[in-house]
Amino acid sequence: MVTVDLNSDLGESFGQWTLGDDDAMFPLVTSANVACGFHAGDPLTMLHCSRLAAAHSIAIGAHVSYRDLAGFGRREMQIEAAELHGDVLYQLSALAGIAASSGTGDGAAVAAPRVRYVKPHGALYNRIVHDELQADAVAAAVHNFDQTLPLLGLPGSAIERAAEAHGLPFFREGFPDRAYLPDGTLMPRGRPGAVITDPAEVAARALDMARSGSIHSLCVHGDTPGAVAIATAVRSTLLDAGIELAAFTT
Repeated sequence: MVTVDLNSDLGESFGQWTLGDDDAMFPLVTSANVACGFHAGDPLTMLHCSRLAAAHSIAIGAHVSYRDLAGFGRREMQIEAAELHGDVLYQLSALAGIAASSGTGDGAAVAAPRVRYVKPHGALYNRIVHDELQADAVAAAVHNFDQTLPLLGLPGSAIERAAEAHGLPFFREGFPDRAYLPDGTLMPRGRPGAVITDPAEVAARALDMARSGSIHSLCVHGDTPGAVAIATAVRSTLLDAGIELAAFTT
């Protein structure tokens, strides 16, 4: 039986600004990439997501980013490797600390979740596909935090090579709701057709990726219009095809 993880970028609300529907998305996925406050997210949102993860037995990962709230972490940034290393450690520590303290919610004790993997976000994710220096800074920070913590990223990327160099587990991710360029990288969001919003089309692409056997985890973005309908279609299509959904981490 084919098994694949279904992840989503969640916890991206900030203060009075609400983005996505975390309560509806958590039951649909097997892993949640939780924003750590640098591109989105805040302490209360991280706490809420940690409690949702515990309630639904969902794996959570640290969705680390450039320090770019104004640009939602999607702006290219020049940053020294040492600063990026520290920023990744800071974000990991923030989510791990909040998650570890979230074992009681809604008046009932539940087991606190732990951060089980790391997935870079946005411009950082795309930069470390080819930037060996920044990729090494990210992988080194993850290794310093917890040398058993997996990284999730694009196949054949600089971050995959950096993870291997630092002895970190690496899992390959596919994006059924995003268009790709011929070289296997993601099409920039500003181009027409870069983001795919038709649930049936996304679900069909997800099925093809899962059956390819080369992808460990499929991402459906939580901030895409109609994200809940898209995730529902993907989940149903995969399960109907006999594909098992399970987190790639243990």
